[in-house]
Amino acid sequence: MNTLSAFEGKEIRRIWHNEEWYFSVVDVVGVLTESADARNYWKVLKHRLNEEGSEVVTKCNQLKLPSSDGKNYETDCANTEILFRLIQSIPSKKAEPFKLWLAKTGYERIQEVENPELAQQRMKELYKMKGYSEQWIEKRVRGIAVRNELTDEWKERGVQDKKGFSALTNVIMKGTFNKTVNEYKNFKGLKTENLRDHMTDLELIFTMLGEASTTKIARSKNALGFSENKNAARKGGKIAGDARTKLEFESDERVVTPENYLQEPEVQKRKRLQ
Repeated sequence: MNTLSAFEGKEIRRIWHNEEWYFSVVDVVGVLTESADARNYWKVLKHRLNEEGSEVVTKCNQLKLPSSDGKNYETDCANTEILFRLIQSIPSKKAEPFKLWLAKTGYERIQEVENPELAQQRMKELYKMKGYSEQWIEKRVRGIAVRNELTDEWKERGVQDKKGFSALTNVIMKGTFNKTVNEYKNFKGLKTENLRDHMTDLELIFTMLGEASTTKIARSKNALGFSENKNAARKGGKIAGDARTKLEFESDERVVTPENYLQEPEVQKRKRLQ
């Protein structure tokens, strides 16, 4: 489930819980107040609301959302109804447009459940807003589909936990690029950012090849459990790694680059052309 949405270009963490969206209260407060310290603003506001006997605070749920360090922490979250009431306590010129955005977001989720292609289209629009090219976006979205197919396969074959997914992913990445995920992120100068959002077109293509090959091998060999799937991941990664090495030999250019999109993608593109 997508855990990010955007209001006026600012990301707001969210999670699908009890058949509705719950949003990070701190993120919402940050957007509405434009405060440099949204956490402290919410802390003070929460104290005031408690003293006033408001039910807003008590009806917030503690749900796990990703933080800046990449880990998931329990975070104050509220559904649309509670957020509408919370907004009334925050003086902000953005209150009304934010209310409209909340209502639209809830309606869009209903549409996406009925038609999953809409979710994919909105993902494309989000990347486009960030400045990525149409060609890159198509590869990124396709890569997500390939990744989901692989993790679904792992689940069916006895690898259920995120720790197992992470370990198997590192096997594929090591075989494909001779780097683990963390080594790759360090090479690109990334910290908490999603590595795949900072890959070039070719890096995305070889990532897909490694994961699609792993899925194919796991199925054909009927791999069961972590050990057998690790063997399939090693073979899948090697297939992609061999293809990458051959391309680098024939083109005299490295596929793996330190290039990232910490700057706007169009800025990166202009730099390459200079």
